[in-house]
Amino acid sequence: MAAGLLAAAAAACALLVFLAPAVSGEDGATLESVPDLVKAMYVNIESFPCVRLLNLSGEIGCANPGHGLIIAPVVRFSGIDQLVQPSAVLVPLDQMSDFFLRVSKDPELYHMVAGVLVESNGVHNNLLELSPDKKFPQEEFAPYSNVSHDWNSAGSGIMWNRYAFPAFLLTEESTQTLRKIADKNEKSNNGYQPNVAEFDLVMQTTKAETHDSESCLKAQSCLPLGGQSVWASLPAMSNASMKDQKPIIMVVASQDSASFFRDRSLGADSPISGLIALLTAVDALSHLHDLSKLKKQLVFAAFDGEAWGYLGSRKFLQEIDEGDDSVNGINSSMIEQVLEIGSVGKGISQGHPLFYAHSSRNSSISKKMLDGLQSGSDSLGSDNVKVKPAATSNPGVPPSSLMAFMRKNTSTSGVVLEDFDSQFSNRFYHSYLDNPANINSSSIAAAAALVARSLYILATADMPVDLMTLNTIRVNVTLVEELIGCLLTCDPGLSCGIAKSFISTSSSCPSHYVGVYQDSASSTQFPSYADDTSRFIWNFFADRTGTLAGNISSCTGKCSDESEICVGAEVEGGGRCVVSTTRYVPAYSTRLKFEDNAWHVLPANSSDPMGAADPVWTESYWNTISLRVYAVQSTTSDWLVLLAGLVVTAISYLAVIIGRTYISKITKRD
Repeated sequence: MAAGLLAAAAAACALLVFLAPAVSGEDGATLESVPDLVKAMYVNIESFPCVRLLNLSGEIGCANPGHGLIIAPVVRFSGIDQLVQPSAVLVPLDQMSDFFLRVSKDPELYHMVAGVLVESNGVHNNLLELSPDKKFPQEEFAPYSNVSHDWNSAGSGIMWNRYAFPAFLLTEESTQTLRKIADKNEKSNNGYQPNVAEFDLVMQTTKAETHDSESCLKAQSCLPLGGQSVWASLPAMSNASMKDQKPIIMVVASQDSASFFRDRSLGADSPISGLIALLTAVDALSHLHDLSKLKKQLVFAAFDGEAWGYLGSRKFLQEIDEGDDSVNGINSSMIEQVLEIGSVGKGISQGHPLFYAHSSRNSSISKKMLDGLQSGSDSLGSDNVKVKPAATSNPGVPPSSLMAFMRKNTSTSGVVLEDFDSQFSNRFYHSYLDNPANINSSSIAAAAALVARSLYILATADMPVDLMTLNTIRVNVTLVEELIGCLLTCDPGLSCGIAKSFISTSSSCPSHYVGVYQDSASSTQFPSYADDTSRFIWNFFADRTGTLAGNISSCTGKCSDESEICVGAEVEGGGRCVVSTTRYVPAYSTRLKFEDNAWHVLPANSSDPMGAADPVWTESYWNTISLRVYAVQSTTSDWLVLLAGLVVTAISYLAVIIGRTYISKITKRD
């Protein structure tokens, strides 16, 4: 009888071995530990999430619908009409917009989507356009009433919807992995799909049931979007009284972008091409002597948070009104002209650079700015850099930081320099495909040269222009190429030579998503937190606009004189003190106040014309974000394994009882 039980147990064990999936390490290697087993069973997928953002009226973005993980079989978008259970849908990039629009309009389909996996086509793709933003981005801030104009004709608006399911952008490698998994599920003979995706995108605001910015800030389940803007003057401003100060020409650009997928916000053309042109123009002008003799004061600013309600420019103007230290030396009444460098990475037309000047209003000062740009263009001669006034049929200036200045003061005279006339030339606006392949370095260099020479002409005002000096203003084309590599690629990224000479970076791969603002503003030289891009810009501005201080010893923080700042303080061996007016300015909603270790939403203020339109964007906390895939057995297999296990257990128990009885009998005989 014992022999029969042993045979039955052996048969049950064989059944278990047959039913259980074969799990081995790579190349059939033996599994020697639990981590080895986990690694063999689960494949972690490299990807970039769409996360949950909130404003005063609700939510946008993506998240798991509840408190737990989402597990669902992987299927291709082509088979979505046949969905019979909640599934993880693998969506080709060229069908992304159509898919999210369709899901938003079809409640039945919406409930069958457990998660979304968007394929990556890499740098080289055949897509003609992809923009998840609206056709008129941030229309609520426009200083004019006609907001039906399609500046962004490629815009689908899908990034402004709320999705109660997780969504990830795959890398090229993980796209291939998921395609193979989806193919395996399609080829399943019995209709069972054994390969699943596991989504961990649980947001703290979901757990806390806080579904707008005001409630989540109270519950401390989110943080406001924000960062650090940077400004500098050339030459450095003196501590003279206001009556001795010169009229200011402000030259501005944006330093942040947005995307459907949080950490893939490069914004090569919009707006980083303008930022690179600004930095290059500052470099070109910094080589001139006797800038102090100019009739106008040049002030350069790189605003953060512009993609989320013009946070940087609006906060900058508020700080000026309140006389904060961060903007010491600037008076709003002294800002005479504003020149913004927008998207300038695609300004090559018929082999030559061509840009469009969008002016704020028909004033004598605006006309002087347009004339200055034209004179700058003429001075470049054989370089053939052309500038044209934008079409008068446009409703006004395009979406830009200049809107904040115009809403603050309707008499503001300003010009936005762009690579388009009536519609964005960037067909990938606020898409991860707005990458270095979408811009032309020659266009950026031409824009920088045009801006640098035009600023010199404008700053001379009614004085005769020194043509010899004007013709010495030339941009460093190599610097343009280097800045593209620094700010828009992972290799070298912010590990590039010029960045390493200034800062110690947290990551070599740049991302221009604004991020979140931790707590209240502190020092204008050493804020408690500033991201890599802001710190690089601060050091670059200080280096190019500064003059060496008398004390040439190295520095690692504050310098001895109040007019001095320490450039390159983060690098090994310390930095150097220079005389420069370079400052950080906090960039977060003007309707927020940090008090008693918490953020509070303030009522709209009549002195802030854009405050009533301010959505007050926040980002939810989360613990972890992950995506992995693995195979699971069918229910039938699970039941058979359970049954076989019970049989083995029962037989083993009987074998033990019988064995004890047999041994007891033998013992008594002896």
